[in-house]
This record gives sequence, structure tokens and C-alpha cells, in this order.
Amino acid sequence: MESVKRSYLNILALFLTEKQVESKYVACLLKWSAQLNLSNEDLHHIEGNFDRLEFTSPEDKITKMEAIYHLVRMIYLDNIVEDIELEVASIYAQKLGFRASVVGELFKAIATAPYDGKSSTEVRKEVKEFLKLHDVE
Repeated sequence: MESVKRSYLNILALFLTEKQVESKYVACLLKWSAQLNLSNEDLHHIEGNFDRLEFTSPEDKITKMEAIYHLVRMIYLDNIVEDIELEVASIYAQKLGFRASVVGELFKAIATAPYDGKSSTEVRKEVKEFLKLHDVE
């Protein structure tokens, strides 16, 4: 779960680079922080480094795949896929270098997975296959 927390901090840093962050994004990010059960130490780290958190885009395909998988895990923490989570995910995925059309297809598959009866393990496998199919670098 530590790697998911690191991905969360990277997403948080991405949004904090904006001059203004819409409240709907803040609400989503706060929801994920609560669902990740961030410790007091994690929260103090965020608070103490609020203006120094830095977004870093993964350099290689494997790291990008892991970042997307972590994003999927955050979306599924409460077993409910909300529109705002997909919107935040789309912004993050595009920042990782995914084309908008690829992002839409990827997250449509993620959003429908619970209705298709797929487990998070099956979704992870599908995400990896999807990324290979679209040759994400």
C-alpha cells in the first residue's frame, strides 16, 4: 500500500502545482487520503512540505503502468466509481502522457468493470493489456 500512497502524493502534487484547485478535485483527493488511511506522520509530511511537493512523471512504461494501476486501486477503494474520480484520473493520465482518446477508453473500461463483475486483480490485468496494446511509452 506504500507505493499507492506515493502515487497519491504524486497526484496531490500535480494538483497543487495549479494556481487554483477546484473544490470538487480537493474533495476527491481528500476522500482518497481518508480511504488510504494516511497516518498522522503522512499528514504531517504533507503539511510540512505542502509547498514543496513536486509532481514527477514516470519515465518508463512499467512505472507508468504501476501509476495507472495505483490510480485504479484508489478509485476502487470504496467499490464505487464516481465521475469526479474519473475526471481526476483523466487529468493525471494525460499528464503521464496518455492521449485523450486512450484515456477515455481506459477509464470507460475501469468504470464498467464493477458492473461486469470483475475483481481488482482482473482490472489490473486488463489495464496492463490495454497499455501494451496502445504501446504506452
